[in-house]
Amino acid sequence: MPGLRWATEADAGAIRALLEHNGLPTSDLGSARQKFLVAYEGENLQGAGGLEIYGTAALLRSVVVVAERRGAGVGQRIVQELERHAREAGVKDLVLLTQAAAPFFQRQGYRVIERGRVPPAVQMSEEFRSLCPASAICMAKVLTD
Repeated sequence: MPGLRWATEADAGAIRALLEHNGLPTSDLGSARQKFLVAYEGENLQGAGGLEIYGTAALLRSVVVVAERRGAGVGQRIVQELERHAREAGVKDLVLLTQAAAPFFQRQGYRVIERGRVPPAVQMSEEFRSLCPASAICMAKVLTD
């Protein structure tokens, strides 16, 4: 199983390439609010996921795993670690937008919600305002201690 760690500036190119290869937005990468977790096996990036914290709410974004590792638990480990970090930071509500991964996130305890129910600070994120299409499914999870 790949090891997880927080991304550094040296990981930026590999993260961007992985997101672009999988059709995920990259134009806002590098924002001060973003923190990415990466899964590496040796020198090979196997997956990544990001978190943008807005007070007691956060945006879970860009969770992606290389095609040959999907279904092996890498994505689940990334989400669990991002949730743990969010909880420690005082986040109560995690929100995400997805075009194709709703079943995966439902298995992680996320539920479909209307975009209008998303905390206003998260709605102001670039991902909500312009990067993800209106057709993207909005999902949320309440974090408990």
